[in-house]
Amino acid sequence: MAVKDNEKNSVNEAEQKKSCCAADVKTADALQDMDAVQDDVCCCSGKHKIRSPKEKRDLMNRLKRIEGQVRGLQNMLERDVYCPDILVQTSAVNAALNSFSRVLLTSHIRTCVADNIREGNDEVIDELAATLQKMMK
Repeated sequence: MAVKDNEKNSVNEAEQKKSCCAADVKTADALQDMDAVQDDVCCCSGKHKIRSPKEKRDLMNRLKRIEGQVRGLQNMLERDVYCPDILVQTSAVNAALNSFSRVLLTSHIRTCVADNIREGNDEVIDELAATLQKMMK
C-alpha cells in the first residue's frame, strides 16, 4: 500500500509541476496555460530575473514581431510561394532572433552577471561561458 501512495504522490507532484520551457510544451492546450505558468519558477535554472516594465515590453514586442514573421512563413508555404522567397524571409526571422538574443544577452551581462560579480559570486562567469557555448552551436 505504501508503494501505491508514493506512486500517487509522485504523479500528483508531476501534475502540479508547470513548465515555462518551450521544449516541454507538447500541445496547443499547454500553450493556452502559459499565462498561468509565467509566475512559476522556470524549470531551466530555477532563477528569476525581475525586469522593468519597459524592458519586458520591448522584449515582448520583439518576440511578437518574430511570431508574426513565422506566421508569415507558414502563410507563404501554404500559398506555394517560390522557395528563394521563403528562404529570404527565413533569413529575416533568424536575424530577428539573433537581435533579440543580443539585446537579452547584453542586459544579462550588465545586470545579472555584473551584480553577481560585485557580490563575490564568480560562479556566474562559468554560467555565462556555458550559456555562450550553447548559443554558438
